Amino acid sequence: MDSFDVAVVGGGMVGASFALALSRTRLTVVLVEGVAQGSLAQPSFDERTTALGNASRRIFQSLGAWQRIAPEAAAIRAIHVSEAGRFGFARLDAREQGVEAFGYVAANRVIGTALYDRLRADARVAMRVPARVAGLDIGAERAELALEGERGAERIAARLVVAADGAESRVRLAAGIDARVKEYEQVALVANVRADRPHDGTAYERFTSSGPLAVLPLHDGSYTVVWARAPAQAAETLRLEDDAFLAELQRHFGWRAGRWVRAGRRAAYPLKLTRATAAAGTRAVLIGNAAQALHPVAGQGFNLGLRDAAALAETLAGAEGDPGAAQLLARFAAQREADRRGVVGFTDGLVSLFGDARGPIGLARLLALLLFDLTPPAKSALARVSTGFGGRTPRLARGLPLT
Repeated sequence: MDSFDVAVVGGGMVGASFALALSRTRLTVVLVEGVAQGSLAQPSFDERTTALGNASRRIFQSLGAWQRIAPEAAAIRAIHVSEAGRFGFARLDAREQGVEAFGYVAANRVIGTALYDRLRADARVAMRVPARVAGLDIGAERAELALEGERGAERIAARLVVAADGAESRVRLAAGIDARVKEYEQVALVANVRADRPHDGTAYERFTSSGPLAVLPLHDGSYTVVWARAPAQAAETLRLEDDAFLAELQRHFGWRAGRWVRAGRRAAYPLKLTRATAAAGTRAVLIGNAAQALHPVAGQGFNLGLRDAAALAETLAGAEGDPGAAQLLARFAAQREADRRGVVGFTDGLVSLFGDARGPIGLARLLALLLFDLTPPAKSALARVSTGFGGRTPRLARGLPLT
């Protein structure tokens, strides 16, 4: 039976990034992922897009992956926030905040390819891809994983199991860690669309009566749309012909980006907040969506998960001895608590604030947007969201070496 210091279960963007970060340490690492990276069935690396904050960009630069992502990433040079039916809006300009861009938008497929190219080139991470975890036994001294994959059935052992296997994490369940779930009763509609003119690097967040609508720039001049709607509305919108869908989008979004002229394939994903009751257990620790899966309204879920990965890699790389020691995992959990709590609260608060249809709340939102647009300190605070809400910023997120 092969033995490793760390077994990473889940080879999506967070899990692959974490494994790549650890490849430069003394630790032996195995990455376990059930779906091959190039497969159309791989949900982490499909045509959906991710907004990467500058801290995430610096992490990818440190991992040697940004050079592959950058040519197909669109810079977010401005952010426009508005509410349908009201005159108030807020604007953020990257130049006013002294940065080149607030972040970048890239296809998950591009990010995944960049990470796996680096992992294959490095060869210091053992790959079990594709392989699924058929069983997991966690003991006081080590964990044993039963795998089924291209090698057939095999068992491996690890002193630490890292759960990067998503909101329905099997590792979290095996570790005896509960999760609280809040249903938003919304479905995210995702599609790529093109307007009659190329974008200028502006990302839009528009709050509509049916849910928040994000319109993000893409590297080819088009946009990706993430539209949160009630399930019945989402199902109806999915059934529309392209022209009818574009007309519905135009009606809710307006004309600030031009006329919508073409739509790509649409997909839908149910939305809920899932948060683990603990960040770590015996010989197990949670990162990414296994720890917290967020509403996409503020585009912070992946950025938070990537900071999880960077912080855990830094904690393990700087420690001597057992990587699964309880005190080490407790230290990591304590370091990440403020950031996790802040981002979850910020995201959930936005959903609640802009989902309240009562008149006084609507007036308060209008005043808040107007004041925000006139207050430089508020803009500066929001511009720094991608670096974290508290606690220590990981070294990789500051552009520094892991140790």
